Amino acid sequence: MATQPSIVTRDIDKIAAPTGNLYESVVVISKRARQIAVNLKEELNNKLAEFATTVDNLEEVFENREQIEISRYYERMPKPTSTAIEEFLEGKLNYRLRTAETEAEVKAE
Repeated sequence: MATQPSIVTRDIDKIAAPTGNLYESVVVISKRARQIAVNLKEELNNKLAEFATTVDNLEEVFENREQIEISRYYERMPKPTSTAIEEFLEGKLNYRLRTAETEAEVKAE
């Protein structure tokens, strides 16, 4: 993946091109970014759960090098929004928009 973790200026026309509407593109990107963030959070929590202790005493809290390295690794990863934008611009996302008919059916139920 060729995503960059730093801030990058994006061309609005390229983002709007796949859907024909900038706001629809932003919605697609934001929903994908939310999915990525949830997956990363679950993955990180599962890895950090291995190091969890049942002791609530503040005196017995200690640093764990492996836990710190795992946290640093996830901090250096590209942001979910950057990853979602790259996936969208490369055409890797499948999405569908609701039509007026399906919205009317949902409201009728």
